[in-house]
Amino acid sequence: MNTAPVQRYVESQRVGISYWDWGNEDAATLVLVHGGRDHARSWDRIAEAFRDTHHVVAPDLRGHGDSDWTPGGNYGLPDNALDVVRVIEEAGSPALVVAHSYGGSVCLVAAGTYPEHFAGLAALEGTHSLNPMEEERVGPGWLRRWGDRLRGFEGKEPRVYASLDEAAERMKEANPRLPDDLVPHLAEHAARKVDGGYAWKFDPWVNGRMSMELRRDELPAFWEAVTCPVLLMTGAKSHARARQHPDAERHFRQARTVTITGAGHWMHHDQADQVVGELRGFFGGVSRER
Repeated sequence: MNTAPVQRYVESQRVGISYWDWGNEDAATLVLVHGGRDHARSWDRIAEAFRDTHHVVAPDLRGHGDSDWTPGGNYGLPDNALDVVRVIEEAGSPALVVAHSYGGSVCLVAAGTYPEHFAGLAALEGTHSLNPMEEERVGPGWLRRWGDRLRGFEGKEPRVYASLDEAAERMKEANPRLPDDLVPHLAEHAARKVDGGYAWKFDPWVNGRMSMELRRDELPAFWEAVTCPVLLMTGAKSHARARQHPDAERHFRQARTVTITGAGHWMHHDQADQVVGELRGFFGGVSRER
C-alpha cells in the first residue's frame, strides 16, 4: 500500500526549503516543481502516477507553501534556480524534472546553468517571461516602476477566508477547469490557519519579483546551454499559450513540443491522464538515450 509522502527540509542560501518525498529512493529521481502562487502538493496526482517507478520529490519554492519567506521579499529566477539545484542534490542527481509555468522558467534557467543535474526536463508552459520588456528597462524609470510596485505591498493585509471551503470556492472561481474532487486537497495545502480563518501560504511579495531579474532576451542563452532532452508542453485551451516563446524549440539541442488537447494552463490538473501519458513516453526515451 502506498503511504503518504514525507515532508523534508533543506537549506538553500540560508532559506529553508520544504519538499515532499514519496520514497523509492533507489529509483531514478523525479522532481516536480510548481508554478507561481502554487505549492508542492498540487502535484499529488502526478506523483502518485510515478512513485512506483521513480523517487518522486516536490519542493515548495521559496515564499510558497511551507518554505521560508525571504527577508526583503525579493524573489527571482536566479535564486529559485539555485534552490531547485539544491533539492536535486539532496534527492539524487541527475534528475528528471517536470515544472509548471513560473517553475518551468526557473528550471530552464537552472538546467542551462547546472546542466549536469538534469537528465530530462518537461516544461509545462514555462517559456514565457514576467520580466519587463527590454524597452522598459532603460534608465531609472523601470527601477522606479518596480520599486513603486514592490513598496505597494507594504502594509497590505492578506485576505482571510472564513473556512477552507470558502478558500476552495475561491480557487474554483479562479480556475473553473479544476476537477471538483481535487479542489479541497489543493486548498488544504495552499492555506494556513490565521486569526479569523485561513489565508494563502504564499508570500504576497512573490508578485514583486526582484529588481535585477534576468532580461527576457537573455533567457534563450540559458536554453541553448541545456544539454538534456526537453519536452515543451502547452494546453490547447490555455490562456497562457499565446504568451509562450513563439519558437522556443529551436533554442534547445534536443526538444519537441506537444499540445495537450482540452487542457488549460494547469494541464496537470484538468488533463492529468494525458499529461502522464506524454511524460511516460518522454521518460522512456530519456532512459534509452542514457
